[in-house]
Amino acid sequence: MSRIVVVSNRVALPQKSGAPAGGLAVAVNAALKDRGGIWFGWSGRIAPDPSDTPQATKHAGVTYAVVDLTNEDYQEYYNGFANRVLWPVLHYRVDLSEFYRSDLSGYIRVNRMFADHLEKIIRPDDILWIHDYHMMPLAKYLRERGHNNRIGFFLHIPMPPADIIQALPQHADTVGALAHYDLVGFQTEGDRENFARYLETRGGQTTPDGNGCDIGGRRVRLGTFPVGIETGAFARRARHASRTRFVKAFDESLSGRKLIIGVDRLDYSKGIPNRLDAYDQFLRTQPDWHDRVTFVQITPKSRTDVPEYQDMDRSVSHRAGQINGAYSDVSWTPLRYVNRTYSRSALAGFYRRADVALVTPLRDGMNLVAKEFVAAQDPADPGVLLLSQFAGAASELGNGALIVNPHDTEGVAVTLRRALEMPLAERRERHRRMMRVLEEHDINRWAEDYLAALEPDPQPERRDIALPRAAMRSVVRLPVGWGSSALPRGA
Repeated sequence: MSRIVVVSNRVALPQKSGAPAGGLAVAVNAALKDRGGIWFGWSGRIAPDPSDTPQATKHAGVTYAVVDLTNEDYQEYYNGFANRVLWPVLHYRVDLSEFYRSDLSGYIRVNRMFADHLEKIIRPDDILWIHDYHMMPLAKYLRERGHNNRIGFFLHIPMPPADIIQALPQHADTVGALAHYDLVGFQTEGDRENFARYLETRGGQTTPDGNGCDIGGRRVRLGTFPVGIETGAFARRARHASRTRFVKAFDESLSGRKLIIGVDRLDYSKGIPNRLDAYDQFLRTQPDWHDRVTFVQITPKSRTDVPEYQDMDRSVSHRAGQINGAYSDVSWTPLRYVNRTYSRSALAGFYRRADVALVTPLRDGMNLVAKEFVAAQDPADPGVLLLSQFAGAASELGNGALIVNPHDTEGVAVTLRRALEMPLAERRERHRRMMRVLEEHDINRWAEDYLAALEPDPQPERRDIALPRAAMRSVVRLPVGWGSSALPRGA
């Protein structure tokens, strides 16, 4: 069995508890836990003179190899191009991107540096799995160094339509570089189709069966692999957390009121201002619900040194104050807006207590809060999930969630009342349908499906390669030396 080398922007070094914190860490742990391997990436540290050799530690069969960045690297690669250009563009917000050639140069420089470090530790038969938008051109630089390993890429955030991608300056050097991978995975079929159409604009031709495009002799497969969660483990965590003193005290503070919960990092993609507007509309039009409901919005701050996030922080805090000023009473605060981070156990307890979850991003690759909320519920008396149609999770949980358009303020307010008043029998049935999906497609299944698709083809002479189980089939063929110089002028 080939060794797995996982690469991501940040490496979650093992804690004393041995449990990953969540998100990408949980996903990578699922890929490595049974077969071991290497997890490589940035240490999270800034150093004036980083070492030329990755710093390695080993825990539970996994080697954690990390490198430091200089402050210039951090500002240009991470704060600059990754988070102020790629993040907004890939979330359909070209208007918020701020492109500087120096930042793109830093992004390319750091990816080349990662390739230099990887070259020191990978073997010819290793399988490399690269994660997320920070590392798009990494395979290209490894190919330039002569590495023919199987290299896969998974994008955890959305992939917009081709015309939006083409608004990105020098997109061939970043998004276009994904063509150097053997397999590119996406959260939803829509994301996969958007990238396939983009490749067509780069000179590709769709195969007769509609499964991909042909451009020469190299093949890149495109698949849909919706990220899951540790469904059973999270359900057990929620049951245990509900009995802790901390969660019981939180429950008592609600004084028997219904609980609406939202949990999001402070980011413009999450639709928090729209959500607050919808809650304001609900309170304005449903006075009979005053003093009967509390909305807790937990929003840890992020990227606090980026001006757009600073502005959003001030705006959301002001909007929360307006709502409480308009509707509060001496014995009731309708909105608790909290800017701090809670443990996964505490959040699991909050989810289990909640009657409604508002998960209403304007655009999201998947959104695991939606899945964790469902897993945390008491099947005998479950809460209701209000889920944005623009979250990747809607493609899996639409059979049980109440799907809403976060731009429709009145519609979300009306649906919120429906959720609060939903009969028990309907709540149970909706929860049962969603849990069936989460149990079948958990995080382990996700890792298994992706790695099975990335493994070397046992019959390489076959033209059509079927991706396993949940993976959607699409094939693109590209020349080994493919790059911007091989494309039509003006592409």
